[in-house]
Amino acid sequence: MSLPGRFPGQSVISLLRLAAGVLIGQLAVIGFGVADTVMLGRYADTASLATLSLGQAIYITMFVALSGVTQALLPTFGRAHGAASPQLLSGAFRQGMWLAVMLCALGLVVLVWPAPLLRLTGNWHDPSVDRYLRILALGLPAALFFRVHTALSQAIAKPLLVTLLQVAALLLKLALNALFLLPASFGLHHLPALGSTGCAIATVVTQWLLVGIALLQHQRSRTLRPYKALRHWEWPDWAQQRALWRLGGPIGLGLLVEVSAFTFMALFIARLGDTQLAGHQIAANLATVLYMLPLSVSIAAGSLVAQQLGAGHVSAARHAAWGGVGAAALLSAGMGAMVWLERMRIIAWYTPDPGVQAVASHLFVFIASYQVFDAVQACSAFVLRSYHIASLPSALYALSLWGVGLGGGYVLAFNTLGLHAPALQGAAGFWMGNSAGLALAAGSLAWLLWRVTRRP
Repeated sequence: MSLPGRFPGQSVISLLRLAAGVLIGQLAVIGFGVADTVMLGRYADTASLATLSLGQAIYITMFVALSGVTQALLPTFGRAHGAASPQLLSGAFRQGMWLAVMLCALGLVVLVWPAPLLRLTGNWHDPSVDRYLRILALGLPAALFFRVHTALSQAIAKPLLVTLLQVAALLLKLALNALFLLPASFGLHHLPALGSTGCAIATVVTQWLLVGIALLQHQRSRTLRPYKALRHWEWPDWAQQRALWRLGGPIGLGLLVEVSAFTFMALFIARLGDTQLAGHQIAANLATVLYMLPLSVSIAAGSLVAQQLGAGHVSAARHAAWGGVGAAALLSAGMGAMVWLERMRIIAWYTPDPGVQAVASHLFVFIASYQVFDAVQACSAFVLRSYHIASLPSALYALSLWGVGLGGGYVLAFNTLGLHAPALQGAAGFWMGNSAGLALAAGSLAWLLWRVTRRP
């Protein structure tokens, strides 16, 4: 039995309901990074926060690119669910697990040998970054396996299967962070405060516990048990793997371009000193949190569009697509305004250092201004993936975020043209370039989506 078509109003209601469940889980996941940033900012020195900034920049770039490839599973699972084919969906899930194994092998190379990327920071040589990344490498397999599990729950419109786990994981992460950062407060006076190393250990422990509980869900959940996704063993089906890589490869590349723009910003800003880098870390951390809102709407829209396309409802898919883009833009505009009005309170929550606060406050101008552009480009990209269009968006990302964003940002930040605009030099230059790149990406991807959805 296939899914029924939906009227525009029904599509938006379904979209917002699914997005709400996804959003809670996404905020819990990103809460890991927020917890690390806030707790190190308050209970460690500026150098520790700078260490975290570089370590997270490298890890997040690598992980987002790899998990981007797994996003090929969302439209694949969604279309199978829309066509009412549990057997097809369970087979695709097992192939997704093999995909995660292959991706893990690639990611470990970056985490264990990060030296080539660290050289971009100039004179920045701190062995704590190496240690931080190598600890996180221990949790990479668990993180990628859980991504496959998450894609399944989102594709069948049951995000609470993972949302509740992600919220519980965040609470555990907070407790472990406190234990490793402030051992004396727990009576462990003989243990040293572990700083960023402790944050990494807490993350790894939490990731593996999540995977263990996910395995139990497949055995005992009334929703997942009928799929029998893990009751059968099968080797990689290379035809299916090629199909997943054809769709997922460009998605991963596009996300690599998007997130690496932030990564290289951090690596270049490291040349400007710990204060600039710490201020950038706070701004980047908040920007990531805010991105969870349009990302959740985008995931929901992509899932619903894939389901409708799998069921053969082209008109309903079009309504879900543009309902998602409109909802993401409106919600993000309101979020940007709120952030601007409350910027000083937010920054004070992160750090009491007046120098870092001054840098971060200047960068919040850009965070507030580009929210609509970020929402439109994100939702357009996710919906296009449900139409199995990923290569052209990746090329547009490269032009917008690497060419205009990172390239233009470097010119402004280091004043290579001698324009002497102090307000757009330093970290602010990179953020201005990134904002311009996001605006170009939003316009380009929205135009491409309009062309695609016009087709009968």
